[in-house]
Amino acid sequence: MRLGHLELFVADPLRSLEFYRDVLGFEVADVQGGRFVWVRAQGLELLLRPDRRQQAEPGPAHSGPMVVLYTEDLDGAARVLTGRGVSLRALEGDPGGFSFSDPDGHWFQLVNAAGRGSR
Repeated sequence: MRLGHLELFVADPLRSLEFYRDVLGFEVADVQGGRFVWVRAQGLELLLRPDRRQQAEPGPAHSGPMVVLYTEDLDGAARVLTGRGVSLRALEGDPGGFSFSDPDGHWFQLVNAAGRGSR
């Protein structure tokens, strides 16, 4: 068994595509019927699926699953994201990373890959 892909429910997949492509730098793998958007980063695919439900409470603790992005240059990656308009929060109790959300309230962590181990 292996991981196939992850699905995130978003209000407007085409609008969300801009965030994943232009802000996070993911590659567009496919757009199906103008409704289902596939993006890819380092071999992992995300399917952005249409859904109108909104997150009840903002914040990482209420978001459900969180996507964790590893980087070798935490400060450099943080500068790139803030330069693209992303508002970063320091991780609570962990000076080695940041959290942020996409336009639909899905939360991400940006952490230094060193010391995180290979998973």
